[in-house]
Amino acid sequence: MYNEEAVIPALVARLRLVLDSLGVPYEFVAVDDGSIDATAAVLDRLRASWPELRVIRLRRNSGHQAALTAGLHRAAGTWIVSIDADLQDPPEAIAEMLRLAEAENLDVVYGVRRDRSTDTRFKRHTAALYYRLMRRVVGAGLRPHAGDFRLVRREVVNVLRRMPERVPVYRLLIPSLGFPSGVIHYARERRAAGQTKYPLRKMVRLAWDSTADFTAAPLRLATWLGSAALLACLISMAFALSEWARGSTVPGWSSLFLAVLLFAAVQLICLGLLGEYVARIHRTLQNRPMFHVEYDTVDTSTDRAPSATRH
Repeated sequence: MYNEEAVIPALVARLRLVLDSLGVPYEFVAVDDGSIDATAAVLDRLRASWPELRVIRLRRNSGHQAALTAGLHRAAGTWIVSIDADLQDPPEAIAEMLRLAEAENLDVVYGVRRDRSTDTRFKRHTAALYYRLMRRVVGAGLRPHAGDFRLVRREVVNVLRRMPERVPVYRLLIPSLGFPSGVIHYARERRAAGQTKYPLRKMVRLAWDSTADFTAAPLRLATWLGSAALLACLISMAFALSEWARGSTVPGWSSLFLAVLLFAAVQLICLGLLGEYVARIHRTLQNRPMFHVEYDTVDTSTDRAPSATRH
């Protein structure tokens, strides 16, 4: 959750009904990703009437995948379901996920969106392109249009906790592990309240993290760009020499200027791609935590208890 005070009442009304009807012990782990609105206060009030509600608040906004990591690493259940707070993914599908996993002895059940008509045309097309590209990177195990709404067994979480990923992209990382999996299909709903927390900037960042974490193809692209630039340079030199031999050259600086500009741009692109990978190595060596927990309502080791007055 990040600044989701408007959607929490609708989320709790639907989610609690689903979880209570399962007939099994459960906990609802709400990860507050450093919200600056009244999200923390609303959650704290709800805990008085819902003992299964557990709140983990991060000290600052650390990002969607970091907040998801905090929830996965601290959840205590045999089965763990991750779901966003905006109600675009229906909580009612959780019961179907659990039945499928137990009936077929699966470790992962993905929620796959069969209908994305509530998304904009731009988002539908870019999402389709993203999944096509990522299937080429990860393989056929990646389910198209499966986001972060999924059910996983405890053993899967234990494996994820041992992995050294600094910027995990779980929609790619979990399929790459090869655990037995299944899918349930659902229609993606409109956001119940509030504003989207995933603008274009974050979608582009997710696409880049997905690419850089799972393939060295951008580095190979830099190699191909350099090779193409070298070939173009050799062709240009041969053409210039032939024109000079024929005596038909026209003095000027335009062609030289454009050539220098082209090759300088290629070099900068290659340096930028190399720099991105070096930066990831640097972050890995620093070994800084992805997130800092301000408090966990069932963990006495955190710094302090939650306050209903803190927004």
